[in-house]
Amino acid sequence: MAPQLDGYFKQVDTLSDHFIERLRQAVAIPSVSSEPARRPDVVRMGHYLRDQLTKLGATAELRELGKQPGTDLNLPPIVLARYGSDKNKRTILVYGHYDVQPAEKSDGWDTEPFELTVKEDGRLCGRGSTDDKGPVLGWLNAIEAHQAAGIDFPVNLLMCFEGMEEYGSEGLEDLVNEEGKKYFADADAVCISDNYWLGTERPCLTYGLRGCNYYSIEISGPGADLHSGVFGGLAHEPMTDLVRVMGSLVEPDGTINIPGIKEQVAPVTADEEGLYDGIAFTMETLHESLGSKTTIFEDKKKTLMARWRMPSLSLHGIEGAFSAPGAKTVIPAKVIGKFSIRTVPNMEIEKTNDLVYKFVEEAFKKLNSKNTMKVYAQHCGNWWVASPKHWNFEAAAKATERVWGVKPDFTREGGSIPITLTFQEATGKNVLLLPMGSSTDGAHSINEKLDKKNYIEGIKLLGAYLHYVAEEPMN
Repeated sequence: MAPQLDGYFKQVDTLSDHFIERLRQAVAIPSVSSEPARRPDVVRMGHYLRDQLTKLGATAELRELGKQPGTDLNLPPIVLARYGSDKNKRTILVYGHYDVQPAEKSDGWDTEPFELTVKEDGRLCGRGSTDDKGPVLGWLNAIEAHQAAGIDFPVNLLMCFEGMEEYGSEGLEDLVNEEGKKYFADADAVCISDNYWLGTERPCLTYGLRGCNYYSIEISGPGADLHSGVFGGLAHEPMTDLVRVMGSLVEPDGTINIPGIKEQVAPVTADEEGLYDGIAFTMETLHESLGSKTTIFEDKKKTLMARWRMPSLSLHGIEGAFSAPGAKTVIPAKVIGKFSIRTVPNMEIEKTNDLVYKFVEEAFKKLNSKNTMKVYAQHCGNWWVASPKHWNFEAAAKATERVWGVKPDFTREGGSIPITLTFQEATGKNVLLLPMGSSTDGAHSINEKLDKKNYIEGIKLLGAYLHYVAEEPMN
């Protein structure tokens, strides 16, 4: 039976101004993890969260992680918290991050990025509003609204909030693996709210992410940069070699030329294919996001599959080459080309790396160049996929329909959140991505925002999800 949520929903509405003020306080802390000068602000944000949780009656601690590798900087602490310890209730582990991307007014912001601005149309503008301070505070707000309504909290809530997500999540993976069978041992399922709706009209639940293998090709020859008028035509040029090798990796239509890549990809099942049919997505929306009509495919299903569950290879840049405005007739002595492969089930990291290395080495050998070449992976993150038929997703789907009045889309995403797989493997439990914001929020861009409706209704959704979790059969 559907849980009684009217009293909780009413309190969320009553406390909406208070919840916006809490978001204002959080946005005002410029917790930019990638800037050493702002590392104290990241730590301050961690303290703010711990103090807020403690006031709400949670048991909260700051777990120190030591020094950031290669620096004298301390890593920001992980906020670990527990609200409730009733052995007769299910336990849900939630994750979020309290650090943000860099932002300056001079970047092109219409408002001060670290001052929450409430626009007349309901946009809550400020760095971190949607990524990820709004969703993180959503869990705190859900606790407070239950207390104000006098409604028993339906589950035990475990919380893990980090301060380095925007800078590689250093230290988090080790902690999650260490605490998987300790602090997180009684978790029945995991919920992460750090992604977005596919569009702006219909909410979604996300059950898959692509992985990312990032590569460098380094080609060198001369002992120093050369003048093309003196040495052009006399020496093998690293840039020429690199362009030829990189150009051989992928076709304009996206076809990856590396043998063995597509053979690893899991076939599409009939059940999976059916999930794409009713998704609220149009090619017009994609064209608007692209700013052009340069899509490879013309239909929705092929486009979404290309984005979510098929591998892609993208060329990202060349280090060491002249790229400033104007003309410079230099022959660079060493260039490093960068590209990545977005991986999908059932691609294996090491096997994919070996295939890449073999192809690049053979492509370079065909050039008969006297330059030297090496290819290596800078970093690799695995793909993740969960069962959308799990009770965790069933509960979230019922909560979504209760709050928003529509059934959610079941989606994958083309990007990567590597810690998702870590939580799944460390706990052995189903992981759900339950977004609060929409596709237009501009998470890493200027004028980042979270719509007031998404924030307030999102708080209702998080609470409702926990109630449906408490009732959903586990089979």
